[in-house]
Order: sequence, then C-alpha cells, then structure tokens
Amino acid sequence: MITKYGYDVVGVVLFVVVAGSALSWFFIDTKVVKFGLIAFFLIFLLFTLNFFRDPDRMNPPGDELVIAPADGKVVLVQEIHEGEYLKEDAVQVSIFMSPLDVHVNRYPLNGIVGYYRYFPGEFLVAFDEKSSLRNERTHIGLERGSTKVLFKQIAGFVARRIVADLRVGDRAVAGQRFGMIKFGSRVDVLIPKRADLKVKAGDTTVAGETVLAIVS
Repeated sequence: MITKYGYDVVGVVLFVVVAGSALSWFFIDTKVVKFGLIAFFLIFLLFTLNFFRDPDRMNPPGDELVIAPADGKVVLVQEIHEGEYLKEDAVQVSIFMSPLDVHVNRYPLNGIVGYYRYFPGEFLVAFDEKSSLRNERTHIGLERGSTKVLFKQIAGFVARRIVADLRVGDRAVAGQRFGMIKFGSRVDVLIPKRADLKVKAGDTTVAGETVLAIVS
C-alpha cells in the first residue's frame, strides 16, 4: 500500500518514468544506452514506491504505553529538562530514518493533541544532535490526563517537506497515521523522566509497534 501523503510524488515520478522510457525506446538507437536508461527509470520508480510504502501495523494495546512514531534506529537517548511543553525533566529518544525506512509517522500515545508548532530552519544531516534545534521541524504535544509527551518531526539533509495532518484538539490514537517526513529524517520523542524506558541507543524501532516506554 502507498501512503496518501505520497500520491503527488508517485504520480510525477510515474509520468517521468513512462515518458523517459518511451523516449529512450523510440529515439535512442544504441541498445546498451536504450536499455540502460529504461532500467534506470524503472529502478527510480521502484525506489519511489518503496519509500512511500505504508504497511499495516498491529500496535500493542494500553494507555500507559508510548509507542515509536517512526521506523528507524535509535541514535540518541539522553536526559534533558523539557521546558516547552512537558515543563519537567524528560528522556529524549531520537530515531533516525534512513531513505530505506518507512517514513509514515504515527501517534505515540493515546490522548489529545494539546500543542503544535512549526519551526522553519536549516537542513543539517538528521543524525546530527544539533538538528533537533536548528533544522526545519514540527513540535507536537500529546496529553492524556496528567501525562504529556512531546515529539518532533525533524527534516534532514535530503528531506524538504514535513507533513503533519493534525490540529490542536484532535483525538490521538496510538499507532494511528498522522503524517510523514519525505526523504530521510529524524523524530525525537520526549518522555517524562519517571517513565520506564524500554529502548536504548542502537535499537531498531517499528512505528506503531515498538514500545519506547511505559508511563503511568
């Protein structure tokens, strides 16, 4: 299944591939060049379809669970004081998504969208720690009772578009799709320090399935 957030890009790429392949077939006489170009176009199409794939996921039930909002690799786990939304000591879990990962993002917690803010910025490589503060990004806060979680969609060196299909007041269901970051990126999840953390640096996460923490 292809995500709805990628229909526009897939449509453009499909047109380019069909047009480019047709032109190569009818106007290039050298067989090696002709078939080489057609193969290139097909590989480009397959890469695009792979990038915008959107598999179904089975998220574990439980209001106390904080679920990974993104596929990727945990590149950073650190304690910080989060003064923007949580306003308490927190643990930051940073997940780096390579171009080969699924890039559809999912809500990490059952609750209500209590905060949203967009920040224009730079496009440092997403695994650079400074990207959390300097890159283009969105900050999204979820709350359930007294529990709050803040997570950030952060554009990377290649990524140039963040999609966040939500607004303050929306009901969030853990594991439900809400957006994506296109072409390589990072997601930071800030969880109250009192939570029981279940991942460490180097772990691989699956959006909607991997439990990052348990928080009461």
